[in-house]
Amino acid sequence: MNDKNKSLFSNFNPVSKQEWIEKAKTDLKGEDFNKKLVWKNQSNIDIAPFYTSEDKQDYLKNTGENSQSLINYRYINGPTEENANKLALKAIEEGINGLLFDITETTVVSRLLAGINLNEIAVAFILRAHEVAFAIDFFDYVKTQKRIDHKNLRGYFDLELIPNFITKGKMNPGQCNKAAAIAELASEFPNFKAITISGTAYLDSGANQVQEVAYTLNSLACFIERYADRGISLETIFNNLHFQLAIGSEYFIEIGKFRAFNSLLQEIAKKYGIGEFSHTLTGKTSVWSKSVTDAHTNLLRATTETMSAILGNVDGVLIDPYDNQFHEGSDFSSRIAGNIYTILKEESYFGKVANPADGCYYIEEISAKIANKALELFKEVEAKGGFNQSIESGFIQQQIAKIRFEKIKLLSQRRLSMVGVNKYPNLMEKISSEILSEGEMNPNPKLLKPRRASLEIEALRKTTEELLKNFYKRPIVELSSFGNLTMRKARAAFAYDFLGMSGFEIQPEKSYDSALKAARKSAKSESNVVVICSSDQDYDESALTFVKAFRKINKNKVLLLAGNPIHLIGELTEAGLDGCVHVKSDIISTISSIQRKIQKTIKSLEA
Repeated sequence: MNDKNKSLFSNFNPVSKQEWIEKAKTDLKGEDFNKKLVWKNQSNIDIAPFYTSEDKQDYLKNTGENSQSLINYRYINGPTEENANKLALKAIEEGINGLLFDITETTVVSRLLAGINLNEIAVAFILRAHEVAFAIDFFDYVKTQKRIDHKNLRGYFDLELIPNFITKGKMNPGQCNKAAAIAELASEFPNFKAITISGTAYLDSGANQVQEVAYTLNSLACFIERYADRGISLETIFNNLHFQLAIGSEYFIEIGKFRAFNSLLQEIAKKYGIGEFSHTLTGKTSVWSKSVTDAHTNLLRATTETMSAILGNVDGVLIDPYDNQFHEGSDFSSRIAGNIYTILKEESYFGKVANPADGCYYIEEISAKIANKALELFKEVEAKGGFNQSIESGFIQQQIAKIRFEKIKLLSQRRLSMVGVNKYPNLMEKISSEILSEGEMNPNPKLLKPRRASLEIEALRKTTEELLKNFYKRPIVELSSFGNLTMRKARAAFAYDFLGMSGFEIQPEKSYDSALKAARKSAKSESNVVVICSSDQDYDESALTFVKAFRKINKNKVLLLAGNPIHLIGELTEAGLDGCVHVKSDIISTISSIQRKIQKTIKSLEA
């Protein structure tokens, strides 16, 4: 071989994965590799910092196929058929190729779908009333439209079988009869699905990916038994299945989740003796991951969520407008939501490559781990009597509540980041207390309640906004620094970010020549909260002096220290320090205690 053509890498010996790990351990200087670099997500899956060809394993089968004709659904809800039709036609003009109508009363199908080309546009319906009658009218309408090819009719019916049971406690046996009847009506339309099994409420109530996959499949097994009792064949059931899963914010984990779901669904079908069948899977942007503070960040969240779903091989996406958590939705936010998919398709070439995630060691391993853990959980639920019994006993709700609590704790400790919520707050944002949450309120532990992850932190902001409303004063935070330049700047920046999500007015850092001067000036200022910012060495020398001098002048202000000088805390607290803010501080408990003292101080001053 000519030396010019000789591969550069042939000059180097192969490096094994273990050698890379040993090198990393050397660089870690004795720290535990697994604790420092291996990430364990909320599904209890270990994520290694890197993967090599040595990690190659027997990949999951039947993980789905990347759809080149992905359906981009928009939710349509008009007071009349004419109004809904107008909204639908406008959506089509804006590039939407899937329409999801909300049917709550008797509806004339011909008016609702007038001017919509069902060969090109998918239509789906949430049926809340007159389900069978609407289905009959819908299919009769399609049959009268000679230009519509039955194979081109795409979409689904959703009778909300699962959400009504797990979020409202309503298990209406009549709904199963209606779903069975509608499935028979849909037999001439192979790509239109009559039975929707939705698992979005699990993730939106705080569940992890393994739970969402397992419980959705458990609910499928439950309803297969109910459908079978009504004389509908297993082939008809499986060929009419449409699934909807929520899309969370853990990008690669979500890709693996959808792939694992498709694979496990095929395995379950085989247990029922079904070899080949046609189902559809839609990913819906989650409620859990959204916020009402710095709401435009929801656009970024929806974009990465949509990317995860597409790479995970869904057939359709339903992207909520960024402001739908506190607003009915505007033309602008709906248009932008629809454009997310358009940009991904036309500019990022999503849907142009067949299964782009195949062969990626990282994603393949995540998919396999989710599938294995979800199958274990699925079997555990079935061993407890199945989906219905596990809901009635509260087992599923308790398991989800455990994960939800862990997630909220991580958010409050800032170990799990949400931009605009617990990290990088927008201090220029003005927000009404009416749209902020008062915290989680779910009096019935046997019901799941889809919610935002940020509710408890929003409640802190709501308290601040009500302080402003009731006392005409927004609490002011002063960052009082002295000593080492680098450390005081760093700790002031940390305190600025930490306290920013409270809704307080955070003043720019004020630097002083000495701790004594800083204490006297800040004690006499108009601020409600003062944060001492300096280095550990300066704290050893001057923190106690600062606190004593400060409290001699002012007894009412909240006085905090940025950092965690454990050996000094006892003395500082006795001298009048209210607390510390540092990387291990809990947002909810820290800010709540600050607000309580501010409220008490304001009321006592008014009295």
